[in-house]
Formats: sequence, C-alpha cells, structure tokens
Amino acid sequence: MRDPKRVGILISGRGSNMRALVEQACHYEVVLVVSNKPAAPGLAWARDHGIATWARDSKGMEREEFDRMVSGILEDHGIGTIALAGFMRILSPWFVRKWPGRIVNIHPSLLPRYRGLDTHARAIAAGDEASGCSVHIVTEELDAGEVLGQSQVRIDKSDTPAALEERVLEAEHRLYPIVLNQFVTR
Repeated sequence: MRDPKRVGILISGRGSNMRALVEQACHYEVVLVVSNKPAAPGLAWARDHGIATWARDSKGMEREEFDRMVSGILEDHGIGTIALAGFMRILSPWFVRKWPGRIVNIHPSLLPRYRGLDTHARAIAAGDEASGCSVHIVTEELDAGEVLGQSQVRIDKSDTPAALEERVLEAEHRLYPIVLNQFVTR
C-alpha cells in the first residue's frame, strides 16, 4: 500500500499551482515534481526548494510509453498520490488504471460544465454569471471524475478570458491545497 501522503506533482509549465501545493502542505509532503517539458520553469523552483525533479520531453512519444516511464519514477519515489498541476498532456488509460483513485487534478471551470480547454471564453460566451475551478479525481474520461471541491468566481460584464483566468487561478491556488490536504487523509 502506497502512502497517500507522499505526493508527486506533474507539471508542464511555470508551476504556480505546484508552488501553492508545496507552500500550503499540511498533511502531505511533495517529494517529486515530474514534467514532460525539461525547460518548464516550475522545475527550477522545485529544485531550489529541495524537491526532487524528473523531466523528459514527451514530444514524439506514444502516450503509454511516456506514462510507463513516469509511473516507474513515481514508484521509485514511493509516491501514493499524484497531483496534476498544469500538466498539459492527457494521461493514457493504462496510467489511470495503474493509479486508480490516486490522481487528482485542478480544472478551471465548475465541472461538469466546460470540460477540456478554453473554459473561460466558453463561460463568458454562454453568459454565465460565475465560473470557477474544480478539483476532481482523474478518470479515463476527460474531466469527468468525482468532484472533490469547487470555488466559484464571479464573471463581470467587462471580463475578458484573460482577466477571468487570472481571478480563477487565484481561486485555484487557495482551493487545491485545501482539497489535497483533505484527500490524503481520507
């Protein structure tokens, strides 16, 4: 049985949600940061904060081939919970089945609305009064797993997708660590 309090975070970019998870950890320890982009700025931040990192460019690799490599690295570090934090790659069915119920993700909409990409533009175009973010368990179906927590953000009439994205990201930084702290103890 893997210790759920040993967390591995998967990123593809700057890692702002990763930073929030590291800085607000109470019931878990982030022991590894993995990226499919070796130049991802979040990797340098993690290394500067004493967290082990692993990266390999996934471009040109089959999804499952890359995911099997990542899974092996996670197992080598004794990871029990995987947190996706801006990991811009869809996980293979093999990976999701290998880690059932142990992968969480932050998504920039109030799921089940607006799965996938362009969530802010879609919410504005629909005339929604609010958007927000959701933390959910990752399943083989995109953005369809059990929702563990949500935070609502008002949509102003003058909002652009970029302005809404900025406010939703602030909500993500507050919500994700709270939900992950609860998740690892359940």
